[in-house]
Amino acid sequence: MQVTIVGASGSVSGPLSPASSYLVQAPYQDRTFSLLLDLGPGAFGALYRYLDPAEVDAVALSHLHPDHCLDLCGLYVAGRYAPTSPWRRIPVYGPTGTAARVGRAYEVDGTGEPGLSISEWFDYREWGATQHLGPFIVSAVRVAHPVEAYAIKVVHDAAGGGILVFTGDTGPTPVLDGFARDADLLLAEAAFLTSPDNPPDLHLTGAEAARVAERAGAGLLVLTHIPPWHDPERVRAEARAATTRPVELAVPGARWNLGRAQ
Repeated sequence: MQVTIVGASGSVSGPLSPASSYLVQAPYQDRTFSLLLDLGPGAFGALYRYLDPAEVDAVALSHLHPDHCLDLCGLYVAGRYAPTSPWRRIPVYGPTGTAARVGRAYEVDGTGEPGLSISEWFDYREWGATQHLGPFIVSAVRVAHPVEAYAIKVVHDAAGGGILVFTGDTGPTPVLDGFARDADLLLAEAAFLTSPDNPPDLHLTGAEAARVAERAGAGLLVLTHIPPWHDPERVRAEARAATTRPVELAVPGARWNLGRAQ
C-alpha cells in the first residue's frame, strides 16, 4: 500500500500546500486502485501531479468542514467537462448529509446545469463501521469534533498488507488509542500548539498526537493539518518530546510504502 500526501495544510489551503487530501493506492486485479481521503481546497488540481483524476476509484471524507471536502466540486466539474468525460460514477463515503452539503457548495443563485447535479453525480454512502473498497478494508469511528467527524483506518487486505490510520480532525479522545493500534503509519492532525487556552474537542497538538502514537504502538507518526500560521517545526518538536516513535511532517509529494505485500 502506498500513501501520498496531496495536501496537508490545516483549516485553510496554505502557501506551500493545498488543504487536506491523501492518496492511498494498492494493486487490485490487473490495475492500481486509488482511494482519496479528503479533498480540500486546492487538492484537486494538485492531484494531477500523481495520477489522472479520472482514475480515482473512491473518495472518503472524514467530515464536512470546507477544508476537507470542497474540491469534490472540482472532481465533479472535470468528470462532466474534461475531454475524457463523462467519467465513471464513483462512491463517496462521508458523514450524514454529504450529498446535500456538497450540493449547497456548488449551488449558484438557486440555478442548476443541464444533466446530473453534483448531488446525483457521485454514489454517496454514509460511513459504516467497516466497508470493503477494492483491495482495502476501511473502518471509521466517530471522534471529538464540533461536527460529525471520523477517523479512518485503511487496511490493505493482502498477505503482508499495511495499515494506515488517519485521525481526521479531532480533539483528544480515548477512541484513537485502540483504533490506531499497531498502525504502520498514523497520519495525525496537529493543528494546535500546546496552550491552556486551546478549546476542547476541536484539534490535537503535536504532543497529543505523539502520545496517541506511543500508546497505540504506531510504527511512524506523520503530522498533518498544520495551519499556515504555525511553524511546523515547532509542532514536530513538541511531538518528538512526547514519543519515542519516529515523527515526520506531511508535505505535498511525500510518499510511504506500507507493509510487505507485493
